[in-house]
Amino acid sequence: MEVFVSRAVPRSRRILALVAGAAALAAPLALAAPANGAEAETAAGAYTVTPLRFTVEAGGRTCAVDADLYRPAGVDAGHPAPAVLATNGFGGSKSDGSTDAIGKAFAERGYVGLVYSGLGFGTSGCLISLDDPEIDGRAAARLVDFLAGVRTADDGTRADFVVRDGAGDPRVGMIGGSYGGAVQLAAASVDPRIDALVPLITWNDLAYSLAPNAADRSTPGVFKWQWANGFYLMGEGQPLLSPSLDPSRINSLGCLHFVTDACDTVRLLNSGRYPAAETEKMLAFARSVSPVSYLDRVKAPTLIVQGQSDSLFNLNEARATYDRLRQRGVDTRMIWQSWGHSGGQKPGELDLGQGNLETSYVGQRVLAWFDRHLRKDPTADTGPAFAWYREGQSGYGTAARVPALSQKLYLSGDGKLVDNRTKVARGSRQYTNWLFPTSHSESSLAGMIGLPDPRPYDTAGTYLGWSSAPLAAPVDLVGAPKATLKVVSPRTERVQGSRDAADKLVLFAKLYDVAPDGTKTLVNRLVAPVRVPDVTRPFTVELPGIVHRYEAGHRLEFVIAASDSAYFGNRGVKPVIVTSAPEDTGTLELPLVAGRVG
Repeated sequence: MEVFVSRAVPRSRRILALVAGAAALAAPLALAAPANGAEAETAAGAYTVTPLRFTVEAGGRTCAVDADLYRPAGVDAGHPAPAVLATNGFGGSKSDGSTDAIGKAFAERGYVGLVYSGLGFGTSGCLISLDDPEIDGRAAARLVDFLAGVRTADDGTRADFVVRDGAGDPRVGMIGGSYGGAVQLAAASVDPRIDALVPLITWNDLAYSLAPNAADRSTPGVFKWQWANGFYLMGEGQPLLSPSLDPSRINSLGCLHFVTDACDTVRLLNSGRYPAAETEKMLAFARSVSPVSYLDRVKAPTLIVQGQSDSLFNLNEARATYDRLRQRGVDTRMIWQSWGHSGGQKPGELDLGQGNLETSYVGQRVLAWFDRHLRKDPTADTGPAFAWYREGQSGYGTAARVPALSQKLYLSGDGKLVDNRTKVARGSRQYTNWLFPTSHSESSLAGMIGLPDPRPYDTAGTYLGWSSAPLAAPVDLVGAPKATLKVVSPRTERVQGSRDAADKLVLFAKLYDVAPDGTKTLVNRLVAPVRVPDVTRPFTVELPGIVHRYEAGHRLEFVIAASDSAYFGNRGVKPVIVTSAPEDTGTLELPLVAGRVG
């Protein structure tokens, strides 16, 4: 059945499904269904929507994929158009506000849209396999076959109205966010026919996303328990949220709706114990379903859009994908917009549900990207290599490359952050952890469901901070600061050689903006969790990327804390000592695009 529709304003702006309740189960907000038979003109003309089903082989199972085909009026075999393929964020479906809006938005602009519920979501079958290229990627490739006209939908529908670059090769791009972002890279890694990608707010390395170690990715990280358990419960609850007797959606009583390796990973992380063999298996699985493991097979031009307000997939994830693709010569651009999984939507920023592609900076870049790579318009300006949203300033900042680290500061023994090694005072300071969290950065799910969240704080005696002098002029920081540290922790040193990584020291590095009245701001509530590889040696910490202006009169404060309420912490009490001397002290390096500290 075909339904004629016009653009509607969705109730949800989120790409991910909302998470609600103590169990953090998903409750995606769906658009009201259009009235059957209603036809209306939009800015680019009318289009039809046809529900379709596709039977695919995925992960050793046969299952159905539920999809909607958006076909602009006037597009037929004699007048073909390029296609846009998209799927939902985690916990959503083809019908949620953000996914549905993609089909509508691009059909209005003359593209054939094919929007589908990802494996295990909505009424699509199979298990949730975390965008595994060999499962989710190959399922997406079967839909590309449909757009190529080489296979039909289950009801016999054939697409003979998509522009082709050759026999069996449709002109098709992909766009979507979070879970619907990583699947693009997974699909492109197994199907070279895909012509352009626009992944928004997605991951590079799921091991880093869910258990980050900002000092050493070969050492197990610090479990991000709120985010990870929220999504795990959301996934396991799918048969209840989307009731279905489809046996392809059920694994076992011990792992209801995910592939087994995913359940094993979450259980290991929740156990608080990280034996070597089990941890290696966990890291191998998490990376096998992550772009970090298969980017070398991706050739499609890629416009990466990542959110500054995102503690789930921070800007460093996008930077890692961007750097690797560009190293290989893939046409790649990157934008750091305002909003991400933690909120941060600003007026005028991209909102597909509001249909502001032409009037938002990111929307204009997306349209130009598809104009160049799908419509083959050589005059389409795909923009600079790198751009970033600047709150409180005019427009986006742009550059030919991501700013490099440009100023080094030193951690003085008197708690000062100084711009010259000769200013470092000799000194020694100590903190210790308690058996429960004494620092707070965020309640990870609060931003997604609109709940209040206490301001970040640190409890005296459980952290150390180093503050700069008040700034003489504004300073603009764009990128990921880097700290080099050396700590002393005798209790950790005695046990860190065990076969269980949980015996290593855990700490959290972060950067505050301190106003003249003493008010502290933790930019976007971001922290860098660290499981120190070896407390007898210096280690380097990559902090999360931020974009922030420190105003004149404000101070930078660099902090290392013993705990954080959004993460698992230390096993046992492990006091930490930090010493400083001019010839041997920790450092903090900043990527500044304007101004200077000190």
